Amino acid sequence: MPENMPHHNPPANGIYDVTIIGAGPAGLFGAFYAGMREMSCKIIEALPEVGGQLAVLYPEKWIYDAPGYPKILAKDLVKRLWEQTARWNPRLCLDERVNLLRIGEDSIMVLESDKGVHYTRTLIICAGVGAFSPNKLKNETVDRFEGRGVYYFVQDKTPFRGKRLLIVGGGDSAVDWALNLKDYAKEITLIHRRDQFRAHPSSVTELMSSPVHVMLYHELKEIRGDNHIESAVVYDNRTKAETTLDVDYILLNLGFKADLGPIKEWGLEQQAKRYLKVNNRQETSIPGVYAAGDVAAQPDVEPLNLIATGYAQAAIAVNYAYTFIHPEAKVFPGHSSEMRL
Repeated sequence: MPENMPHHNPPANGIYDVTIIGAGPAGLFGAFYAGMREMSCKIIEALPEVGGQLAVLYPEKWIYDAPGYPKILAKDLVKRLWEQTARWNPRLCLDERVNLLRIGEDSIMVLESDKGVHYTRTLIICAGVGAFSPNKLKNETVDRFEGRGVYYFVQDKTPFRGKRLLIVGGGDSAVDWALNLKDYAKEITLIHRRDQFRAHPSSVTELMSSPVHVMLYHELKEIRGDNHIESAVVYDNRTKAETTLDVDYILLNLGFKADLGPIKEWGLEQQAKRYLKVNNRQETSIPGVYAAGDVAAQPDVEPLNLIATGYAQAAIAVNYAYTFIHPEAKVFPGHSSEMRL
């Protein structure tokens, strides 16, 4: 539960103006903007904490593309977002998964979760990529050390201080963690099975000029050790030549599987399988239901899964949700500098 949770006054009839599914950056900013429009708001989050991927996958990573911050740790960005959101006293329901959406009497939406029933006039789905689980290697020695030397996510980088670290992967997470920890760990080796990275080009350029030892066309074969990791055997997938590396920890950044879960069964039109189809108002195929952030995509537009675009989409969704409830109102609420907050 976030610190200093404000006292919440629920609507007298128990029906919220807007309910937001997901407490990642888009969901939190959407809840803040709902407060700007004086909408009663409820946030339902399947995880036991706010922040979404920022909190679960990389709380210790630097975020460089959050407006207003040259760089900020993911966990600190979550804290700032919650401070911004909490001023409006939204109802926050953590560790709760919404399983069913149906339309009840007077077009009131009914959300059934694993903990109860919720009522709302509008709904904004900010579920990110949905439920996610890491891609894993099918390797008995990896399984043996999982959670005691082998990690898929970094919740706390303290154990890596002064240690020898092997990072496996070629995406943003692998490259970013190599750069984040290069002055923290004793030494870092990064192996990648190809010579092309999926990470941001500027990060790859920085990686290649850093002290990190990069081994291309290499894969992990075996982890050795008794009570703790002592070494790792990697091999060149072109020649099959093996190399033994002395390591203390191994970080596997192999991407993750994402699943929209029950949302797929709500009758919402999808875009490219993993996205909810929206228009330029962030409206889904069900009136009064909107989507914003990584879960949303417009036809013929390649999604930009960025925090900045998630903020904008959440603001658009909230303002159109307001006009869904109040058709006579203007979409544009005025600038915040003109409001008395």
